[in-house]
Parts: sequence; structure tokens; C-alpha cells
Amino acid sequence: MALIHFLLIYDHRQQKLLGAKRYEDPTEAVEAYGQLEREHRGDEGLEIVLIGSDSLETIRQTHGNYFDGETPAVLEELAGASA
Repeated sequence: MALIHFLLIYDHRQQKLLGAKRYEDPTEAVEAYGQLEREHRGDEGLEIVLIGSDSLETIRQTHGNYFDGETPAVLEELAGASA
């Protein structure tokens, strides 16, 4: 099974997932991650992570704190939408 990449932007101040995008192409995922890191450099309240996994369900199990309180629509979009 191919690795899927999930780029997450989490705001610790709001304790909320601000953005999430799924990538099939690892090069595209790394480029998007680097761009976001540059854009938000110095913002201690934001956490930008790129996680590789076999599925969204695995990510939800291993990194569940990012998804607490997310609506089903956000999770469905992330699970099924390719970048």
C-alpha cells in the first residue's frame, strides 16, 4: 500500500485544526510543508506537521489530539480528497 501524506495546521491557542490536506505525491507534500513553515515562521501558536501513513484512520489513532472536535465533513473530505 502506498504512503499517503497528511499536512496539518494546528492552532494551539484555539485548540483547533485550522487546515488539513491529503497528498498522494510525496514531493508535492514536502514542498507544501516547507512553504507553510516559511510562511508561519516564528508563530509559536501554530504547529505544522506532515505525517505519512497508510490511512487517515491510522493518523487519527496515532495523532488523535489534532482531530478532537473535528466535524465529520472535515474528516470525510480529508479521507477522500486528493491534493
